[in-house]
Amino acid sequence: MGKCISILGSTGSIGTQALEVAKAHDMRIHALAANRNIDLLERQTRELRPKKVCIYDETKYHELKGRLSDLAVQVLCGMDGLCEIAADTAADMLLNSVVGMVGLLPTLTAISAGLDIALANKETLVAGGSLVMDQAAKKGVSIYPVDSEHSAIFQCLQGNRREQLRKIILTASGGPFFGKIRAELEHVTVADALNHPNWSMGSKITVDSSTLMNKGLEFIEAKWLFDLTPEQIEVVVHRQSVVHSAVEYQDYSIIAQMGVPDMKIPIQYALLYPDRMPCPTRPLSLTEYGTLTFEKPDLKTFTCLQTAITAITRGGTTPCVVNGANEEAVAAFLKGKIGFLEIGALAQRAVDSIPQTEITCYEDVMRADARAREFVHNSISQ
Repeated sequence: MGKCISILGSTGSIGTQALEVAKAHDMRIHALAANRNIDLLERQTRELRPKKVCIYDETKYHELKGRLSDLAVQVLCGMDGLCEIAADTAADMLLNSVVGMVGLLPTLTAISAGLDIALANKETLVAGGSLVMDQAAKKGVSIYPVDSEHSAIFQCLQGNRREQLRKIILTASGGPFFGKIRAELEHVTVADALNHPNWSMGSKITVDSSTLMNKGLEFIEAKWLFDLTPEQIEVVVHRQSVVHSAVEYQDYSIIAQMGVPDMKIPIQYALLYPDRMPCPTRPLSLTEYGTLTFEKPDLKTFTCLQTAITAITRGGTTPCVVNGANEEAVAAFLKGKIGFLEIGALAQRAVDSIPQTEITCYEDVMRADARAREFVHNSISQ
């Protein structure tokens, strides 16, 4: 039998692709959790027969429990349910692919239980990076990155001496508005922002990609995952999304990881590490692409990236503030309450307005997150 895994966010883009990988390699599914999509969660449960399922939206709990009453499965709900799954060491690994700050406490819970983590939840490290990495080191827990960029860096570090690394190169697709100036972004619609040229992702992450905040959050994640200074991280716009990221060593050799833009590749590497097995995707043909291009990001137009870099340079709770402010602003944009350019403006104002404090515990992170969200909410209401 293959590895046994639990998945938080099983009905989302990462979760559904992870299940494709799991089925391709005979992995057992111990537990599944979703936000509110009970239709898909029910289908997954009937097919895969996990021991536990959780619906985060507590208003959906009784309906899901009724639908699954004929199965021998424990039905959970809310944050308590997510954390019960995260603490269950009957699984070999937890894949955390929920979106938003909801992912932080389950990550910390899994670490406390000594469970290795395949991490696709950005907010875990953006908001609570120092806390998460310190606790993981103390418990001897491995955190395997699922983001294509961080997976690429992780792969490029294999077989090399970490102390000889000079810098990492994070590649960015540039999103749907690459090459545009700020005046051209004044009237961007939600549909425009959700039209990503290369990747199929959830709505929040797709909007983040269009503002380049996604790359800013990945910049912060990379600092924690690979123990870097901000000066050791370079962002390069690579429109083709073939070079997923690269590492430069002290001899100026650059080692890159390449592949088609398909998340199943980094998902599989995290779940099967250190093994490399056939992946349910297609191979990369360099001749089909022909030309690969690399350019500097436009930080004046896409201010979210610079705001995120500023946040991690300041440290403390400031990355948590930029994350919370952005999450709240993106939600408002998706509801039509603010314009596209206001996302970056609100994130910058939150970083400039909310004092930095140190992070010593989970509650410190949540207080900073709440302050950022309140700041954005009050700014929009005015």
